[in-house]
Amino acid sequence: MVQKLDQKLPVANEYLLLSGGVREGVVDLDLDELNVYARGTDYDMDFTLLVPALKLHDRNQPVTLDMRHSALCHSWLSLRLFDEGTISKWKDCCTVVDHINGATNYFFSPTKVADWFYESISIVLSEIQKKPQRGMPKVEKVEKNGTIISIILGVGSSRMLYDIVPVVSFKGWPAVAQSWLMENHFWDGKITEEEVISGFYLVPACSYKGTKDNEWRLSFARSEVQLKKCISSSLMQAYQACKAIIIKLLSRPKAISPYHLRSMMLWACDRLPANYLAQEDYAAHFLLGLIDDLQHCLVNKMCPNYFIPQCNMLEHLSEETVMLHARKLSSVRSDPAEHLRTAIEHVKAANRLTLELQRRGSTTSIPSPQSDGGDPNQPDDRLAKKLQQLVTENPGKSISVFINPDDVTRPHFRIDDKFF
Repeated sequence: MVQKLDQKLPVANEYLLLSGGVREGVVDLDLDELNVYARGTDYDMDFTLLVPALKLHDRNQPVTLDMRHSALCHSWLSLRLFDEGTISKWKDCCTVVDHINGATNYFFSPTKVADWFYESISIVLSEIQKKPQRGMPKVEKVEKNGTIISIILGVGSSRMLYDIVPVVSFKGWPAVAQSWLMENHFWDGKITEEEVISGFYLVPACSYKGTKDNEWRLSFARSEVQLKKCISSSLMQAYQACKAIIIKLLSRPKAISPYHLRSMMLWACDRLPANYLAQEDYAAHFLLGLIDDLQHCLVNKMCPNYFIPQCNMLEHLSEETVMLHARKLSSVRSDPAEHLRTAIEHVKAANRLTLELQRRGSTTSIPSPQSDGGDPNQPDDRLAKKLQQLVTENPGKSISVFINPDDVTRPHFRIDDKFF
């Protein structure tokens, strides 16, 4: 519907839906500008949706980006790479640079694109609410958090948080990460190089000294989805446990994000023997190892980006912040079991709150304004229960949902092999 509004978005588009919201570290974005949402209180399930505003497809040679004005892992994007029609459509979402020779260069602006996207989504949602259709979810909240649009949808008694991120999509591989392909990696022989380097994104985030209006950050979210297929379940358990412990503990002042921890896990996979990482009963060992790796990165102010190792994601930290978080992490390392128990109790409390809210919702039986007769909540509940059943019965697998926008009441499901 946003595409039909002003034809800015590509007609044929490929969206990447990731399990977990931006706050969970599924994409390397800055969390400082995000409002705080709590599982159980505000939502029950969370996702991140990457929506390409522009697409560039060139598999034949490495993609060279304009990084002259940016820090490593960041780039400006000139619309010179695109045709006149594209430039004309997106002029209002660009910053303009006039050169001495009289030429004008339009740079795709992440902040202006995010503003346009939020306005467009708001218009579309307003139209949907004027003409509700059977089976459409209820929009409970729409907020702009920096360059991210967060939407909470009510589907029956479940509330789903979607962090929607406008991105630029590339097929192929960036030249700046070309040397990474020359190294040995834990996934060699398990998946093909073609699967790993099928594409990358520019996401709307700038470096700490960068220009917000012009600078985009390289993201390898598509590649990370493939790499996770090669990570053992016990290491993934340790990663989830470590993330649960440190998220709130190290949240203020902002220093360590879940994405940093994810990068450390990938480096550990490259560094450690495959037969050691394959041990099914080593989750506790892996948890301690991740905490130690995190402490090492903090003390040395060094966390290389996994795909562009010359980019240090912690170099901006002050000595004061580093030492504060290092002391907090030392307390975790001295008694990780107690901190893990606390994290588990928080999850249990959130689950109890979710069940209580669902119970209240089912007993009050408030008619849904999104339906047009009959039992209003039935179609929504049926889809939500089906999704919950599939997730429960297929742990660690990818569930694809295909929906016809002209008839959202008849979804089709596909379950792929091993997905986290």
